[in-house]
This record gives sequence, C-alpha cells and structure tokens, in this order.
Amino acid sequence: MPETWISAEEAQARLGVKLQTLYAYASRGLIANRADTRDPRRSLYAAEDVARLTLRKMRGRRASVAQEALSFGEPVLTSALTTIAGGRLYYRGQDAAELAGAATLEDVARLLWACDEDPFQTLSAHPVAVSGPDSRARAFALLAHRAANDLATSGRAERALQREASSVLADLVDAMCAASRSGPMHERLARTWRVEGARVDILRRVLVLTADHELNASTFAARVAASTGAGLAASALAGLAALSGPLHGGMTVQVNGFVADARRATDARTAAMQRLAQGLDVPGFGHPLYPHGDPRAKALQAALPYSDEMYAIAQAGESVTGAPPNLDFALVALCRTLNLPSDAPFTLFTVGRTVGWLAHALEQRSAGGGLIRPRARYVGPSPPPAAAPVD
Repeated sequence: MPETWISAEEAQARLGVKLQTLYAYASRGLIANRADTRDPRRSLYAAEDVARLTLRKMRGRRASVAQEALSFGEPVLTSALTTIAGGRLYYRGQDAAELAGAATLEDVARLLWACDEDPFQTLSAHPVAVSGPDSRARAFALLAHRAANDLATSGRAERALQREASSVLADLVDAMCAASRSGPMHERLARTWRVEGARVDILRRVLVLTADHELNASTFAARVAASTGAGLAASALAGLAALSGPLHGGMTVQVNGFVADARRATDARTAAMQRLAQGLDVPGFGHPLYPHGDPRAKALQAALPYSDEMYAIAQAGESVTGAPPNLDFALVALCRTLNLPSDAPFTLFTVGRTVGWLAHALEQRSAGGGLIRPRARYVGPSPPPAAAPVD
C-alpha cells in the first residue's frame, strides 16, 4: 500500500521543530521513518504522521494521550475494514477511488461485510414502514422502528446478520425515497430524483466513495452501540444521530450557506474573506487526514466537473484557505449540477455511510471485542476522603 515519505528538512519545516525534536518524535514512534534508497545516510519520514502532529501543534491542546487519540490521533480500535494511507482511502486494501470506477454500493457492502454469499439476492420490495416530512426524518423513523423491533446480534450466524444488514440498507433507502423500490441502491435514488442516462452512474460513484471512512465520529458511535450487543439497525441509528451534526454530515448545509453568500457577494473570494474576518471557517475546504487534498472530492470532480459557478467558488475558497475542496464541497457541487433536492447531499452521505456503519457493527460483533467503555479524565471538584473502615 503506497505511503508518502518526506525529507527531514521538509518534516522540520511542517512541524516547526529542530532536527533533534524530529529525531525524538521518531524514536518515540510518533513518526515512522526509513532510510532514503537514494542516499542511505539520510532518513525519510511518513508525511501522514507529520500531518497528524502538525494538526496537534496547531490546535495547541494540552490533552491527555487518550484525548489526543480520540481526535485525529493515535488508533484506538483494531479494524480490518478501512484505512487512510498516503493520501488515499482503502476498503480492505482496495483503493476506494478505483473501486468507484465500476463497483456498486452493494459490491462494496459485500466486500466490507466479508460475505461468502450475496445477501442482497433475497431482498424483495415491500411497503415503506414509516412516513415523515423529509428524507432525514424518515431515515430516523425507519431506523428507530427497526431498532425497537429487530433482534440483538448475539448468538446469531454471520450470514443471517449479513442478510439483515442488506435489509436495513434497502429499507433505509426506500424510507428516504418515500417509495418502495427494487434494484441497485443508486438506481432507486435515481428514479426518485428522476436522474437519467449517464448521470445515474454519478450517483453510484458517490455512494461507493462515501461508504466508509475509517473511525470517524458516526462510525465510532455505531461501533460503541454494536459493542453493547444492540441490533444492526440500532447501531446504524447511533451512526445517523452522530452524522446529523453540523460538524459531520450536516456540514453540507453550511457549504450550501457559503455558496449562497458567494452568490450575494461581489465575488466568491470576498465572501470567503468575510467569513474569516468574522471568525468563521470557510466550510467545504481541507481535511486533517488529507493535507494534499481529499481523494474522494477529486474523484467526484473528475467524474462530473464542477459548473463554472461552483468552480469559481472552489478556486476562491482554496485561494483564501490554502486548502482544496473536500467531500462536503464536492457533494454540494455535484447535487447542484444534477439539480437534486436540497437534502440530497445528506441523503447520499447517509445511504453510502450506512454500509460502513453496518460493516463496523458486524466486525465489532465478530471480533468479540466486548464493551467499548473509555474512562474519563476527571477535572471536577475533588471527592471527599474515603471513610475509615469500621472494625
């Protein structure tokens, strides 16, 4: 699997440290290093590790090791599903951007769920079990309904759970579409939104690229729920709750807000600079795990180039922030080009990421990892001294 290696001088420059400090980071295992094949007397350093430490320094936090680990820091769980290395995203060792060239969401599900047989073969259309004013409300209602009625995962065969996972995904898509459908998930969405021709394939690519992203906030929430033995739908519901926040899946709403600001302003650069002047971020740009650009955004832009307006906004945002567009921006740009409903970015993100939530729930159950129960670093008032034991 490819990795990006940089020189000691570049690592020092990015971290803003002396050479001795860089050596100390490497000796403590915080930055991987290896000999330079062109000059064995020199060492190269893992750019991904340098980026993580740079982020930690920029935030200026004095946190415990556990706190750092839970914020783009050290790994906290063992998983064989997804990793980010060398600026690329991999599902079980396969490049997600390359998979998006031909795979369906169902293909990725079978890969991540480690299926020996196709769990989607037994699916059949049936009436939608819930109603609601929009796709988000229906998603919550469907998963809550199933969470309250489905079986727990303990004591059940892996194939039975995989079939249940496929039905959770299909029911969720139908609920978000407000219609009972059949066929691949991207085609169900296409029929709902009346997307036709070659553009249907764009929806397929989006779902593949959003299927999983290692241990992000919503996936961690889903995995914690799974560690209690909760049913698959309950784990997905926990993931959806975390995804709905404005710093995660709800970020596309903020990107749409920035696009509206850019339309009202003299130009997009002015709108971006005004946000920074107000102490606000420019949403849709940069990602801590991809210092050189989000490969998912690049893959989507290559498949469906931004409109002239969105390209100008992307250029302006990047020039002001110094960071290229990320997945959130690419989703908004794509949905605007396809003339999809305003909630389409969240719908696509939810449908795709549900495959990852279910994969992590299945892995947590099969790994037998037990309850995920971190400890808190208490900083409140000191408790009273313990009473002396009574004779």
